[in-house]
Amino acid sequence: MKTLQNTFENIIFFDSPSKLFIAFGFLGVLAILLVVGRRFDSALRLERLGIPISILFGTFALLIGPHGSIHILPETITDIWLGFPTPLLTIVFATLMIGRPIPRGNGLWGLVASQSLLGLLLGFGQYLVGGLAVLLVLIPFFNVDPLMGCLIEVGFEGGHGAASVMGKSFDHIGFSEGLDLGLAMATVGLLASTLLGSLLVIIGRIFGWITPDESKTEQEVFIDNQISIIEQFKLLMINLGFVGLAVLFGVTTLYFLRVLVSFIGGIPSEVLSVFPVFPLALLGSLLIRLLLERLDKTEFVSEILQREIGILSTDLLIVTAMAGLDLPILLKDWAALSILALGGLFWNLFGMFLFAKILFRKHWFERSIIEFGNATGVAASGILLLRLADPRDQTNTLPIFSIKQLFLQPFLSGGLITVIAPLSIVNFGLVGWTEICGVLTVLFILLAVFMQFKVADDVL
Repeated sequence: MKTLQNTFENIIFFDSPSKLFIAFGFLGVLAILLVVGRRFDSALRLERLGIPISILFGTFALLIGPHGSIHILPETITDIWLGFPTPLLTIVFATLMIGRPIPRGNGLWGLVASQSLLGLLLGFGQYLVGGLAVLLVLIPFFNVDPLMGCLIEVGFEGGHGAASVMGKSFDHIGFSEGLDLGLAMATVGLLASTLLGSLLVIIGRIFGWITPDESKTEQEVFIDNQISIIEQFKLLMINLGFVGLAVLFGVTTLYFLRVLVSFIGGIPSEVLSVFPVFPLALLGSLLIRLLLERLDKTEFVSEILQREIGILSTDLLIVTAMAGLDLPILLKDWAALSILALGGLFWNLFGMFLFAKILFRKHWFERSIIEFGNATGVAASGILLLRLADPRDQTNTLPIFSIKQLFLQPFLSGGLITVIAPLSIVNFGLVGWTEICGVLTVLFILLAVFMQFKVADDVL
C-alpha cells in the first residue's frame, strides 16, 4: 500500500502542470462514478432515505486520503482539491435560475421575505451564541482570543472559502491562528450539516414532515431516448454554455466592482476583496433566464440537464471538501471548537424547529432544512439536503431560496457583516459586538412573530 502511494507521489511531484492534470483527472473519474452510481437502485433508495451518495464517496476519499487510515490519495491531490469547493459552488448557483421559469405572483415577496428573515435570524444568532460562548466559557477557562466569537458564522455560513479569505484579515489584526481555526470550524460545519441534516431528513419522513413525492418515476432524470446522441450532446453543450455565461457574468462583474472600489479604499474595498463570486453568478443565471423568456427561446434550456449539472457539482463539492479534511487541526483545539460548534448547531436547530414553524405556514420542513444546511455547511449543503427532502422541488423552495440569496449573500456568508465583525470586535470589544447582535436577533424574532399574522405565506 505504501509503495502504491509513493508511486502516485513520484508522478505528481514531477511538475506543477502534472499535479494539476492528475488532480483534474481524479475529479473527472469521480464525476463519472457519481453520475453512474446515482443511477443504481440501491443509491436511489439510499437518497430517498436521506443518505446522499456524495457522503459515501466523501467518506471513502477521506479514508484513502493523507489524513485517513490507508493513505493512497496523496496530499498533493487533496491540497489542489481544497481550492475546488468555491468554483463548484459557483457552478451550483449558476444553474439555479436558468432551468426553471421565474416565479411570479402576489405572494412571492412574502415568501422571500420570510425566508430571508430566517436566514438573518440564524446568521446574527450565530454571532450572539459565539460571543456568549467565548465571553462566558472560552476566555475564562481557555484564555482564547476574543475574535473566536466570529468563528461560527465564518466557518458555518461562510465555509472553507470564506474561512480561507478571512484568514488573511484575521492575520492583519493579530489573530494568526484564525485561518486554521476557521478552516476547522468549516470542516465541522460541513460534516454536521450533511450527516445531521441527512438524519433530520430521515426523521422528517418518519414523522410526516416532508411533502409526499408525487413524481411517477425516477427515470425523469434521463434525457428523452428518442433524441439522437448528437442532439443530446448538442443540448448538453448549449446548457453548459449558459452555465458558463452565468459564471462569466459573475467573474466579470466582481472584477469591475473591485476596480471601482479600489479608488475608494477602506471597508468597501476590503469587503469586495473577500466577496465571493457565486452570488453574482446567481444574478447572471437570473438575467439569462429573463432574457430567454423575453425572447421566447426557453426551448434551448433543459430543466433536467440544469438540475443534473447542479447536482453533480454539489456532489463533487462535498467529496473534494471531505477528502481534504485536516483531522489534526480538529484534534488540536477540539475543546474550544466543540463548544463553539455545539452552540452553533443548537442555535441552528432551534431556529429550524421553532422560528421556521412561526414563519412558514406551509412546507416548513423543506424551507427550513435548506436554511439549516446553508447556515451550518454553506449553500451547497443546504441544496443537497433540499434535494434529499424534495428531489422534484414540488414545494418551490429552491427558487425562493435562490432569490433570497441574491439579497442576503452580500451581507452574510463572507459578505459585508462577515468582514465588519472582526473589525468591530477590535474597535468596540466583543461585549459591544455581542450586544449589537443580541439586539438585532431579538428584533428579528419579534418581526418573525409579527409576520406570522401579517404575511400571506401561500404556496406559489
